[in-house]
Amino acid sequence: MNQDQQTFLTACPVTRETIHRLTVYQEMLNSWNTRMNLVAESTLPHVWTRHFLDSAQLMPYIPEEATTLADMGSGAGFPGLVLAVLAKEKNNPMEVHAIESTGKKADFLQAVAEALELNVVVRRERVEDIKNFKADVICARALRALPELLKYTNKLIHKDSCCLFLKGKSLIEELTQAKKYWTFSSKTYPSKSDDSGNILVIRNLQYKSKH
Repeated sequence: MNQDQQTFLTACPVTRETIHRLTVYQEMLNSWNTRMNLVAESTLPHVWTRHFLDSAQLMPYIPEEATTLADMGSGAGFPGLVLAVLAKEKNNPMEVHAIESTGKKADFLQAVAEALELNVVVRRERVEDIKNFKADVICARALRALPELLKYTNKLIHKDSCCLFLKGKSLIEELTQAKKYWTFSSKTYPSKSDDSGNILVIRNLQYKSKH
């Protein structure tokens, strides 16, 4: 076990079966990344911390009663597919909807979901085109600045939905801008995978004025 894996396991202890699933995920990511740009190649030696831990750290913030999670702009499956792996470990029936409009990336998501036998629905469409679907939890990683991100989020929430966003150094500025257009309650927690990163938890999102 290398240092990258050890760091992950120290922060996020998981079973041997989950380690195996994440190892298969890593192997598939390495293989597919040679044919398409799923993640920056420079991050591949640090997949367990840069991508797996970054995603897994959201799990404690998911309400126990949540049955559906929407991962907007899922890309290579971060954080959505990693959360699906952890849900499987806990025998949690939560269904993860990986929303990805780029066909090749959606193919990768489908391949991983099938290989790891995850409770994942891959939605090959843009978030703004989705109709008649609401999720208990909405998450995103490096998708858009918060004001724009909330426009997408607003399509997917119901009154009790919880939003989990992985954000960087610009969080305070993004929150200030977002509050010009939206009302919401929020809490911020430090990232376990990035000293300059944050976990942003949002509830009670409501449209305030025209954008």
